[in-house]
Amino acid sequence: MYKAWQGALNHFPRLTRYTLGSKIDLLFCDVLENILLAAYSPRNEKFSFLRQANMKFDALKFFLTMAWELKYIETKKFGALSAPLSEVGKMLGKWMLSVKEHS
Repeated sequence: MYKAWQGALNHFPRLTRYTLGSKIDLLFCDVLENILLAAYSPRNEKFSFLRQANMKFDALKFFLTMAWELKYIETKKFGALSAPLSEVGKMLGKWMLSVKEHS
């Protein structure tokens, strides 16, 4: 998914690439980092990392949608990002429920 995002970022208008594009890129990295931290943290600390990942993930989806609505991302590329985003969202939600139930 991040690889597909990089392909879309390269086609952003120059000014937007360094503002909205950078914001989206940072959110992608933050989500990945929080998921990695959750994976390697003790059970009692996992939920806080997952909650952070989920909040950043919601922001990521919002800014990606905004970029698409502003026509900085082609519909085809947005569609290619949407399917994996949906899947990651479901996986993250299930992981959060699992961790919360076992706490």
